[in-house]
Amino acid sequence: MTGYLTTHVLDTARGAPAAGMRIVLYRLDGGARTEIARLITNADGRTDSRILPEDGFATGTYELEFHAGAWMDATGIPPESPRFLDIIPIRFGMSEDAHYHVPLLISPFGYSTYRGS
Repeated sequence: MTGYLTTHVLDTARGAPAAGMRIVLYRLDGGARTEIARLITNADGRTDSRILPEDGFATGTYELEFHAGAWMDATGIPPESPRFLDIIPIRFGMSEDAHYHVPLLISPFGYSTYRGS
């Protein structure tokens, strides 16, 4: 098996996928933070391709940035100034050659994540 990374973003306030959210993946190595990928969620709240495909997979520490504030602005969720949630960073480790799935459940005032399957 070769490892790869996926996500799924769900808007729990509306009970729907979070379509059109920008996601940025970084690899962290010591003090260095290197951008690996930029994607946008599709109508199902997923990305059209794997965030980190098999041919680019390596174990290590990563960070996903979910650009929730801009997505909320674009979808008409009433703004507060500043927004309670803007960019949501999720830092995680991938220690084995496997499928890692890091979903995000979001509402205007909270979020959760877990290692999915």
